[in-house]
Amino acid sequence: MAVDRKESIIKAAEETFASFGYKATTMDLVARVASVGKGTIYTFFKNKEELFYEIMNQFIQKVKKVAMGAIKPEDSFFENLHRALFSVLEFRKEHQLTIKLTQEIKEIGTMQAKQALGDVEDAILDFLVDIIKEAEKKGDIKHCDPKVTAFVILKLYIALVFDWEQRHNPLSSEEIADLFELYLVRGLKK
Repeated sequence: MAVDRKESIIKAAEETFASFGYKATTMDLVARVASVGKGTIYTFFKNKEELFYEIMNQFIQKVKKVAMGAIKPEDSFFENLHRALFSVLEFRKEHQLTIKLTQEIKEIGTMQAKQALGDVEDAILDFLVDIIKEAEKKGDIKHCDPKVTAFVILKLYIALVFDWEQRHNPLSSEEIADLFELYLVRGLKK
């Protein structure tokens, strides 16, 4: 019963953070949405920050699951990379909590929101470092600094998926894959 109550509090808190952001969410509001007394929340979580980080840690686990689910051992490194990144970024883009946190960072710069989204990015980068190291070990890619390469890959991908469409028509998954291959696999040199 305690596990069910804790999960219902987490679910209510996630909905509340997604609707109001980190800064505007209070424990009273979470208690109201969860239909529990505020004291009940404090039996599981020390404060709002601890509750928030529990939600974000669960989100990061979901992101990792989405990324791993996109990997097919029979496919090439770049096919897997594209599919995993596209899946993760689509998942993140559709997740109301990350949308609200991104908006909150732009509007008021809440440190907890910045930290949480930074943790999500770090988890994605860790995943990329692992698959880059594996691809290098298999001889699928040249020797490189996995951390720098992961960073460049992620930032290029975010630029193609999100940043481009702020001022242009969105690129299709196929167009993104083609551009990704052009810049990272073949390069621009003739």
